[in-house]
Amino acid sequence: MSGFLVSGLQILPGIALLFAGGELFVAGSVALSLMLGIPQIVIGLTVVSLGTSAPELFVSLISTIQGNLGVAGADNLAVSNVVGSNIFNVMVVLGLSALIVPLRVKSRLVRRDVPLLLGVSMAVWGMASGGRVTWQAGVSLLVAMVMNVLWELRTAGENPDEANDIDESERSTPLVAGVKLAVGLALLVAGSQILVQGATAVALALGVSTTVIGLTIVAAGTSMPELITSLVAAYRGKADLAIGNVIGSNLLNQLVILGLCAAVSGTRGLGVDPVLIQRDLPVMVLTTLACLPIFWTNGVITRLEGGVLVVLYAAYLVEKLLLNLGSGYTDEFQLIVVVGLLPAVLILLAWQVLAWLKLRRQPG
Repeated sequence: MSGFLVSGLQILPGIALLFAGGELFVAGSVALSLMLGIPQIVIGLTVVSLGTSAPELFVSLISTIQGNLGVAGADNLAVSNVVGSNIFNVMVVLGLSALIVPLRVKSRLVRRDVPLLLGVSMAVWGMASGGRVTWQAGVSLLVAMVMNVLWELRTAGENPDEANDIDESERSTPLVAGVKLAVGLALLVAGSQILVQGATAVALALGVSTTVIGLTIVAAGTSMPELITSLVAAYRGKADLAIGNVIGSNLLNQLVILGLCAAVSGTRGLGVDPVLIQRDLPVMVLTTLACLPIFWTNGVITRLEGGVLVVLYAAYLVEKLLLNLGSGYTDEFQLIVVVGLLPAVLILLAWQVLAWLKLRRQPG
């Protein structure tokens, strides 16, 4: 029992270190990007999302290395962390940010970045459908990431409405920015190691699969930098950073983190739990697909839409826990979701589309 308590308590400092490290890493990254004059939306899609995705990177990499050393279930934790983080980012991070203040969406997100994320998500689902992500697939994801970053930087100044509007107080000297990056990186490494060890031990002690732990505790813990960054950005009226951070982080999670983990796994490949293939990867794709009508209909993510996203995540989480615990109420809960919640969501989306079409017909 004492060992279980110690393992459980490890999760809290692990999350705290990841949070502190992510914050410092983001602060240093933003300061450096401002020195280069990169637009705010591109900062969110690249630099900030890179910093906030660092916890997922370290947790998944360490889990993959443990899998190489023969630790049971480590691969499942690596893949489920990526999938769970992407679901959490769209439903919770974006949803809570919109609840604070409605978020205005840049047209480039609808035209370019969300369709790209949807395509990558579907490709990852296809790569994992065989039960293993090969090292060749991992390398292809990394190559796609390099091409995407180059494209982002090349098109950074094409739209004048994407100019920086970040406070001058966020600027810093190269030395201070470099120190923040280095300290943040160190905290991320330490926090990820503690979190992986604690979460894995708790999962084994409770009889909970590492896949479920990765989709819930670890995914939420490593997504805390995204959550805090987007919430603060929304509160300060920086919708570009809030939304760009989510979309960019989800791209990085798949292209860099999953790609790098698959490449590091070598010839054995990165194992994927069948539950992820059958349930969670489709959910990840559907949440990404849902971004298109939400972003496209009126150019604003409303509080109502944000609330719906959070409620959907709560339903997803409850179903996960009921399935894992073998509860006799699982079928009843799924019936409530299918009969009650999903039709309400479809009605909301249809109403948004009709409102957008009505707006389009108005002169001017």
